[in-house]
Amino acid sequence: MKTTLSLFCCSLSLLFCFYLPRGSLSAGVDRCKLPPRGWNSYDSFCWTISEDDFLKSAKVVAKYLKSHGYEYVVLDYLWYRRLVPGAYTDSLGFDVIDQWGRMVPAPDRWHSAKSGNGFAEVAKEVHSLGLKFGIHVMRGLSRQAFDANTPILDINTGRAYEESGREWRAQDIGIKERSCAWMPHGFMSVNTSLPAGRAFLSSLYHQYAEWGVDFIKHDCVFGDDFNLEEITYVSGLLKKFDRPILYSLSPGTSVTPTMAKELKGLANMYRVTGDDWDSWGDVASHFDVARDFAKAEMVPGEGLLGSSWPDLDMLPLGWLTDAGANQGPHRQCNLTLDEQRTQMTLWSMARSPLMFGGDVRQIDETTYKLITNPTLLEINDYSSNNMEFPYVTGKILGPERNHLMRRSKISMLKRVNNHHTRVVGVTSCKDPNANGWSVESLGQYHEQICWRKEDEQLNREPLCLYKRKPLLASSEHVLYGQDNRRLFTSDDGVKSCLDASPRHKLTSSEWKKKQPSFSTCRGDANQMWKLSSNATLRSSYSGLCARVKQVKANDVRTSGVRSWIATGRQGEIYVAFFNLNVEKTLISAKLSDMAKVLPGRNLEDKADCKGREVWSGQRYEAVADSLEMVVDKHGCALFTLNCS
Repeated sequence: MKTTLSLFCCSLSLLFCFYLPRGSLSAGVDRCKLPPRGWNSYDSFCWTISEDDFLKSAKVVAKYLKSHGYEYVVLDYLWYRRLVPGAYTDSLGFDVIDQWGRMVPAPDRWHSAKSGNGFAEVAKEVHSLGLKFGIHVMRGLSRQAFDANTPILDINTGRAYEESGREWRAQDIGIKERSCAWMPHGFMSVNTSLPAGRAFLSSLYHQYAEWGVDFIKHDCVFGDDFNLEEITYVSGLLKKFDRPILYSLSPGTSVTPTMAKELKGLANMYRVTGDDWDSWGDVASHFDVARDFAKAEMVPGEGLLGSSWPDLDMLPLGWLTDAGANQGPHRQCNLTLDEQRTQMTLWSMARSPLMFGGDVRQIDETTYKLITNPTLLEINDYSSNNMEFPYVTGKILGPERNHLMRRSKISMLKRVNNHHTRVVGVTSCKDPNANGWSVESLGQYHEQICWRKEDEQLNREPLCLYKRKPLLASSEHVLYGQDNRRLFTSDDGVKSCLDASPRHKLTSSEWKKKQPSFSTCRGDANQMWKLSSNATLRSSYSGLCARVKQVKANDVRTSGVRSWIATGRQGEIYVAFFNLNVEKTLISAKLSDMAKVLPGRNLEDKADCKGREVWSGQRYEAVADSLEMVVDKHGCALFTLNCS
């Protein structure tokens, strides 16, 4: 493969990023205004990658992908965990920490870290390739450091942090009851209201900067695990460094535009879905959330020293591992080629960051051509007016299935019946739909709270939870001053309690079907709720509010037809058709309808349009009234139109 050298530079003094050719694109573009692009190790290695495998991968990225804008190589989680028998994704006692309770690379996998310089040598090697180095980090403080009660480094003195005449330690700042819901043996929040808590975070991120890190993926701080206090403080630290460090947030379960607006100016990319793996259900689950963020005009938004981008998650294409596995790449992607094209096209039309997750050392020609397709990368970088296009029709083709589907609404779903079910999730407490809870007495000593919104209209019993006192000792109550918190149980036997965040990581399709999450009553912050006077139920874990949604019990979220539209920087129009059905479908759209969402283009007056379809190569010399194509099962069509 021939490649063209891309040069990337960032101003160190002014913290503004500038960009020289991304592939064959024009120079002088502000790099901070483009969606980030790169490779992440998680989909192919989970947590088991070694220094040798990582640097071999970086060299492949530099040789074959850098000229296409893939500039970041990101090491995903648990780089500090020793790869020994008994270690797994939520094991305890296998991590390597320094004397200050900070995670350092496990020397059995990262041999250059034996010198005590952390990732400095790895970052130096990555930078020599013309790439940027990223790492994954978790919220706050590790459980291992908390149990060891390590001292806190004062970066101003180089000694243990002291205040009020005493030395402060990990157990003074760690909030054990706010441990990460899906990694409870791993990490917990720190109390950022304490100077010692802020001192610990400062020591962490200054160390990352000293190592030469260019990209921070901060996990268990967003979505169901929202921790705005820590995000805000970390963002402030990154802003003060003498060079830009891209700030990414994860996970994305329950994220809405209302929630994401609280990040204004704080981050550069943030997940908006559960984990995306190589299943059709995961791919199809991204259409609604991508539509919602485009409609909210948050693509892009205001970010940390640049723009911010809703992140649809990594691209699990090529040679992969499995979620939570203790092994590296060992299988091919389960998506068909049509499904892979649908994923890459949606990610590009939605202008999501593009982070390839497959094993780049074994990348095949088909996958390579897909992730470097010049039209998709041009759309991802420079298109505008990106939105879901509602005026599209689909006609299923096949024996006895020759019927027309019209899209009078954006969400065209196949419905089996009208039975409703209720899905409990969390949302920003600023969401006007969060205030639907009321208290009902069950006698002298018992109460329950019930969600009544929509239930009266549907003539059904409300969803109710029993109210119980916390199980925590009073000393643990005082930590966050929430002496009126309560547990809410599924029945009067107090056997299980409502969780704010699920106890395991959810994929995108699992989150779409999310039911109320109950687990054994532990009394940690993940099960603590405060009922406010404005009828909201606020989580002590994330600060988010519980909300009940009414959905069709038998909505088939993986069927129907969808379409997106955007404009290019040379005046071209991009139109994508997506067939979510299991049969071939004839999809069509009228130019006059495109004019409704692209005012000023005069498409309603029999415009003379020419163009081509990307995947088939078919050319259209005259598109006068409408655009149509037969699209295979789970496939897509992508048109580039030039109209006069």
